[in-house]
Amino acid sequence: MFGDKVAKIRKRRGYTLSKLAERTNISKSYLSNIERNLNQNPSLQIMLKIADALNVDLITLLKSGEEGEAYEYIEKEWVDLINELKKSGLEKDQIHLYKPLLEFIKWKNETCEHE
Repeated sequence: MFGDKVAKIRKRRGYTLSKLAERTNISKSYLSNIERNLNQNPSLQIMLKIADALNVDLITLLKSGEEGEAYEYIEKEWVDLINELKKSGLEKDQIHLYKPLLEFIKWKNETCEHE
């Protein structure tokens, strides 16, 4: 259900209900009712505000059942990056060409952690 997803993702992000209320400009009590599934019919505008504040696309919050559990919670920036890569002409079969770059980034991040 929508409310369960909101609560789960909010907690993964480390947000309190107050923080989500602040980020969405929606009352804490209304958000609490959504999360507890007391309000099962929020408007599209409300759902979009929540998705934006949680940094996920709306589809992530709307997936349900087994399909929803299998769906990875992808942050909006990653989705935007993928869309930009597709717009630039990158094809899926070319992704392997960028693996050395990704390995370098991983190595660099690990090296910086140990300094």
